[in-house]
Amino acid sequence: MGYRAGMNHAMIDLPVRRLGLGEPGDAELTRSVAVEAPVSVEVGGIGYAVMMATPADLGDYAVGFALSEGLVATADQISRIDAHAIEGGWALRIWLPPERNAVALERARRRVSESSCGLCGIENIEEVLRPLPPVTARIATDRTAIANALMALPDHQPLGRATGAAHAAAFCSPAGAIELAREDVGRHNALDKLIGAMARAGIDPASGFILLSARCSYELVEKTVRAGCPMLVTISAPTSLAVERAADAGLTLVALARTDAALIVGDPHGMIA
Repeated sequence: MGYRAGMNHAMIDLPVRRLGLGEPGDAELTRSVAVEAPVSVEVGGIGYAVMMATPADLGDYAVGFALSEGLVATADQISRIDAHAIEGGWALRIWLPPERNAVALERARRRVSESSCGLCGIENIEEVLRPLPPVTARIATDRTAIANALMALPDHQPLGRATGAAHAAAFCSPAGAIELAREDVGRHNALDKLIGAMARAGIDPASGFILLSARCSYELVEKTVRAGCPMLVTISAPTSLAVERAADAGLTLVALARTDAALIVGDPHGMIA
């Protein structure tokens, strides 16, 4: 599980021409562009999914993907991770013990989507709306902590700063200190990478909150709940289903979080002072 793709796999330099519109100034420039590539995920030698992702921190992504998909309950149930550049993209191979391979095989047979969108392997609406495990963790935090995390987030977004085309997912202490962050062109992938990185580092998701530089879709709520984190903060607005799923699970949800204000969509346990 020691693989990690570096920043050289996260972006490329591209020659571009600046075209002056509202202000003059045509110029020949070099622009950093975020890498988006097909990542073929194999589990136990079985083709499981093809994801469009940034091929950096693929070891973290493999762990987070396996946890989010329910293929494993803990990171130590993964035997080995291999990642290799192949023609046209990347191959990410996750190896599990025999008893977990059976779970992966059944999930692979039932998949109807090739996107980490929360619908993988789902066959009907009832399964989409299946109950989430209730959030049992509690933290004590406040507006200052949320503001601190928001102000610190840009310092943890090297790919986003360089390219303007990457989402970030960060885990924050109750005081708002960012303990870990991951980036990807896909918001779901960034969160999976973060969840995997936390599992590998032994950081308990129940001990803080997650901050996302994305709109709050229901899949991100579900990933946060299944990780056992009690609070999710997103920079953009939520969808109706995200609000409903967060309320059903007892997840504290904060949206449209900016340095000047934020909306508490739900705080069922009064965790935000």
